[in-house]
Amino acid sequence: MSAFSVTPSLKQGRRILSLWLPRLPTDRIKRQRARSGALHDAHRSLIVAAKENNAWQITALNDAAAKLGLEIGMPLANARAVCPDIDVCDADPVADTELLNAIADWCDRFTPLVALDAPHGLFLDITGCTHLFGGEAALMEQLCATLTKQGFIVSAAIAGTSVCARTLSRHKHGRIIAAGDEAKAVKPLPLYPLGADDAIMRGLRRAGLKTIGDVAARGRAEITARFGAAFTALLEAALGQGDSPISPRKPLPDYIVEKRFPEPIATDAVITTTLTSLAGMLIAAMDKQGKGARLLEAAFFRTDGVVRVITAQTGQAVSRVEVVDRLFRERLDAIADPLDPGFGFDMIRLSASHTEVVVQQQSDLDSRARDNDEVIGLVDRLSARIGPRRVFVHLPVDTHIPEREAGPMPAQWGLIEASLAPWPLRIIGEPPLRPLRLFERPEPIDVALAEFPDKPPHAFTWRRINRIVRRAEGPERIAMEWWRSQEPQPTRDYFRIEDDIGQRLWIFRDGLYGEILDKEEKRVDPKWFVHGMFA
Repeated sequence: MSAFSVTPSLKQGRRILSLWLPRLPTDRIKRQRARSGALHDAHRSLIVAAKENNAWQITALNDAAAKLGLEIGMPLANARAVCPDIDVCDADPVADTELLNAIADWCDRFTPLVALDAPHGLFLDITGCTHLFGGEAALMEQLCATLTKQGFIVSAAIAGTSVCARTLSRHKHGRIIAAGDEAKAVKPLPLYPLGADDAIMRGLRRAGLKTIGDVAARGRAEITARFGAAFTALLEAALGQGDSPISPRKPLPDYIVEKRFPEPIATDAVITTTLTSLAGMLIAAMDKQGKGARLLEAAFFRTDGVVRVITAQTGQAVSRVEVVDRLFRERLDAIADPLDPGFGFDMIRLSASHTEVVVQQQSDLDSRARDNDEVIGLVDRLSARIGPRRVFVHLPVDTHIPEREAGPMPAQWGLIEASLAPWPLRIIGEPPLRPLRLFERPEPIDVALAEFPDKPPHAFTWRRINRIVRRAEGPERIAMEWWRSQEPQPTRDYFRIEDDIGQRLWIFRDGLYGEILDKEEKRVDPKWFVHGMFA
């Protein structure tokens, strides 16, 4: 079990591992066929084709097809002429991207800083975490060996900049370059590993420049004037003379603890026990800085490369192990898709992605503090079981439209705001001005023409029941917010009424008699609705 910092060491310098999967589309097809039980001849030529510029061209191929002289970008008709019985599959960039993201999720076991290098590569910032795997060489060997066992062709390199590592991985697998030796390592290489545009590559070849060293020997002003500042920046990053930061796929967690297993685990008892011990380590690490977790994430890494992530949010900063343990027990019991261990988990990680300073309260002097903790704990348990987007509180909205006066918000993030919100005060002894139950949509009622325009109807039909109005108060006139709607909305007149069976309703007339809404003198035909019930 280990906990490690996610802040790189400035003395050590950045270390970037570039991972390249040159046959990703064909490897995906081969793995897909193996899972479905279809027979696949590894020595048979396989290409992936897509329609580009109104012509079918090769976008990917396996080693067997490459040995026949086929290349990416070659027309499909030419490829069939070389090998008539070649296996052709349609390109699926979406599936390739999904697979690359799945591999990136699996690479999180080595470092939380993983970035995509589209279309078939990844960057891993391994600064400060190589000692957990026995050094840079051991880390790269373990990573590549596991991916090879899973059916991928890989090439990797490690250097001080991402562009240098990427250039080396495109040329030869397994290079590890010490800090400061980037220029010496890349100068003998040909130009194609740089990954520059085809137009720039053709210009360099016409100028007689064959290696990266040949280009580096030219003046920077000359290179920039001929090929642009972007290519100059690319060249300097490859030589280790410029910075080339990567963009990690996920935000960096504040705290991370993890446990690796020499033998895969699969039983629920071991999983829950491991989560409890990891929670203790995480809380201890946060407690040193007076922090508590608001967003927790548990990642389960399976031996076959599948990663399952479960998150738990909290209404206030959590600083107790038993609370974290209870939240994840609720999440594991409530997830619709059970946590399938497959052939077992070889690593479990617990991280705190969002932390806050813990505010200590004297619950013995303030009884409300304990009540608040119980309410927040209940909200957290309900959110963990049925989802945080299904437990709401309502906050007041600055508007006079009845159906918009309160807006929903997830309770875990708005419980304190809701308790402190300035809700309208009710005068003691006076009847409520708004109904206790407001309908989601006003329900229409049938009324005869009112005898007086500013009075409610004497009788109406609602929900197939004829009702007689015994008492009424109003009207309360509410004009619609004209700046929120493209079309003019009619004015409403609200009445509080009591019918002959003692039911108290909130009804309104949608529009005034003779009201004009637009310049075309479009008049309103008023209609009546029930909007809520007082009791």
